[in-house]
This record gives sequence, structure tokens and C-alpha cells, in this order.
Amino acid sequence: MSADRSQPARTVIEKLSRIPGIGSKSAQRIAFFLLKQDPRFVNDLISAIRDFRENTIFCSSCNNITLEDPCYICADPRRDRSTICIVEEPYNVISLEKTAHYNGLYHVLHGNLSPLKGIGPDELRLDNLIPRLGTGAVKELIIATSPTTEGNATAHYIHEIFKKHPIRITRIALGLPIGSDIDYVDSLTISKALEDRTEFN
Repeated sequence: MSADRSQPARTVIEKLSRIPGIGSKSAQRIAFFLLKQDPRFVNDLISAIRDFRENTIFCSSCNNITLEDPCYICADPRRDRSTICIVEEPYNVISLEKTAHYNGLYHVLHGNLSPLKGIGPDELRLDNLIPRLGTGAVKELIIATSPTTEGNATAHYIHEIFKKHPIRITRIALGLPIGSDIDYVDSLTISKALEDRTEFN
């Protein structure tokens, strides 16, 4: 029996289709795009992915991805240490930083409450946020979870935990489309949502 010569392509397509936001058709296009590229480009991509996977760590203070601990944001003395913006994922930090509108610190949850995905309160990375509030330097928590069902549930859960602390708790304004992910919203809309944030109640 002859070997299945299409197996390598099918394997690559199957692996790529596991990436969030990439369906089988997109995975197929990416696979055949890579096949047509110069081998040096493909090798550089493989090397970059391997380097990213092996050398990236999490900041012990805010949970953002970093090459050094603490991350460059937490280590920057020019950042406003009176505000902490709570986001779901590290890529949300990138989206907010692009606005150049926010100069405070961050706290990354690495997910939101989602029973269907097996993410409960214990999976949210909140333990290292509590000591940050104990310093007395933080005056405001900005909850910037996405306006999805899971994001809103997470926001309410966080509010319940920290509402007894003597700090202001706000929620980014709902100029963001309901059900959208912050990562897909343009910088101007994110800036406006931050500027028009409201007291959490």
C-alpha cells in the first residue's frame, strides 16, 4: 500500500485549526501559504514560536507575559500606581497600550468565569492582586473585562470580592459593542470606554 502523501498537509491543517479564530478553511490557506514561502521564512517562524514558548514567563505581580520578572510595565517608575486595570488576557494589555490613553498598572486574569470551559473562581488569577491593594497606593480598580456574558459575570464576581476595600471600583463604559472582545475593538473606542468608565454598582 502506498504512503498517504497528503498526511503532512492534513496534520499541519489540523494543528492550525486548533488555534482560536482559525477555522479549517483558514488553516488550509495558512498551510499552503507556508508551503510556498522561502524555507528561511518558515524556519524563522518556527524559531520565533519556539523562542516565545520557551522563554516567556508570567509577571509575578500582574500576571502579564514577560521575558523578565517583573514585566516592563510593573517595573516602569513612570506608571501611575494608583490605578490597576483588570483584563482577561495578556493580549488585552497590548490593545489597551495601543491607545496611549492609560498609564496605570494592569492585572491579567488569564480567562473569565466560564462553567462550560471549566473556568471557575479558583482558576482566575486574583491571589496576587490582594497584596497589591494592601499597600494603600491603589485608589481605583478598573474592570475591563469584555461585555460578554462571561465577561460581565467575571466583573460582578470581582466587584463582590473587592467592594469592601476602601478603593474606587469602576467598569469601562459600554461604548464597546455588547458581546464583543476588547481585542477586536479599535483604539479610539477603547480610549472612549476608558475615559467614560462608570462606578460599578
